[in-house]
Amino acid sequence: MNDREIATIRRRMRPEKNNVGRIRGCYVNDNHTIISEFDQMLGMISDNEAEEILSLLRRTLSGTIGRNLIDISFSNQQVLDSDEHRLLSSLRNSSLSDSDAVKAFFEKTIASLELEGSYFILIANDKYDIFTYNEDGEKNDSSEMFSYILCAVCPIKAAKPSLGYNLSENKFKNIIRDSMISAPEIGFMFPAFDSNSANIYNALFYTRDVSLSHESFTKAIFNTEMPLPATEQTESIAGILNSTVAEGCSLELVQAVQGQLLELAADHKANKEEEPLMLSSKDMGSLLRFGGVNEETVSAFSEKIEEDLGVAAIPPANIIDIKKFEVKTPEVTVKVSPEHSDLIETRVIDGTKYLLIRADGDVEVNGIRININE
Repeated sequence: MNDREIATIRRRMRPEKNNVGRIRGCYVNDNHTIISEFDQMLGMISDNEAEEILSLLRRTLSGTIGRNLIDISFSNQQVLDSDEHRLLSSLRNSSLSDSDAVKAFFEKTIASLELEGSYFILIANDKYDIFTYNEDGEKNDSSEMFSYILCAVCPIKAAKPSLGYNLSENKFKNIIRDSMISAPEIGFMFPAFDSNSANIYNALFYTRDVSLSHESFTKAIFNTEMPLPATEQTESIAGILNSTVAEGCSLELVQAVQGQLLELAADHKANKEEEPLMLSSKDMGSLLRFGGVNEETVSAFSEKIEEDLGVAAIPPANIIDIKKFEVKTPEVTVKVSPEHSDLIETRVIDGTKYLLIRADGDVEVNGIRININE
C-alpha cells in the first residue's frame, strides 16, 4: 500500500465516515488470561466512545512505510490453503460474526505476544464502497465493496489518582480511575487496499516501536518472515559502511550520502509519486559512488547489504536519519539541520583532530551573545 491508499482507509476511521459494524475485543491480564470480552455494534455505542475506539484503530495506520508500516506478503500456497490465511479470511468474510474464528484469533494472539502487563485486543470490520469517476468528475455507481478488518493491541496502564472537586461533598478529593487504554503497540489491516481494490495476497502490519518486529506475533498470525526492524536496519547499514569503506568513511562522505537522500526525497515529493520512495542495494551503492568511493568498495558494500538485510529495498529513513545531522564525540554532541551540515568540517591541527564549526552570524552561550575575537 502507498501513502494515498493508507490515508484513504485512515480517513474512514471517523464517526461520520466509517461503515464499521461489529467491534469485538478482549481484556487480557498480566497472566495472559482473558478476563473479559465484548461484542458490540459500533452504532450502539455513544459518540464519544465510538470516537475513542476509532482513534485507536486509526493509530494503526500511522507512521512511515517501511518503518512503522510493513507490507506483509502471502504466498500463492498460503492464499489457496493455509491456516493463517483461512483464519483471517473467516474473520473478514463473517464480518466478525464467526465466534469460533474470533476465539481462535484471540488465543493465537495471546500465545504469541510478548507484551508485559495487561493489554486490550480490539478488532473491527469496515465496509467501503469503491467508486470510480469519469473524466468530467462525475461519480459512477459503486464497482466493489471493500471489506476489511483492522486490529489494534493496546497496553493497559493503571491510572494515577488525580485531584478533582466533588460538588456533592463540596471539597477537593482524589479521583481514581481503574485503568486507561494506551495507544496501540501493534496492529494490522487485512486485506491490503491496492489500486482501489482488495488484495488478499497482502496485509499491512503496524508497530509503534520501530526497534521491534514482534516476530513471534507475525509468525503466528501471518506465518511469514519479517524484515529487520527499522532501527536494526540503520545500525546494520552503519556497520557495513564502517567495515567496507573503513578509513574512507569520512564526514564528507556522510554529508554527501545524506545530501543525496535529501535530494531524492525532495524530488519524489515534487513529482507527487504515489509509491513510497525505496532504495535497493544498488541504489545505496550509487550514493557511495557519488561520495567518491571506488567501484570495488561500492560493489562490496552492495553485496553485504543484500546478504545482511535480506530485503529488496528500504526507505531512505532506514539508511540514515535525513531529518537531523548529529556529530558525537565522547564529550561533545553537535547538532545542525541537514541543510546546513556544510557548516561542520574536520581538521587535523598540529597532530590533534578537531571539529570546526563555521560561525558567521551571532553566537550565543546559554542565551548570552558572545564575541569571537581574531
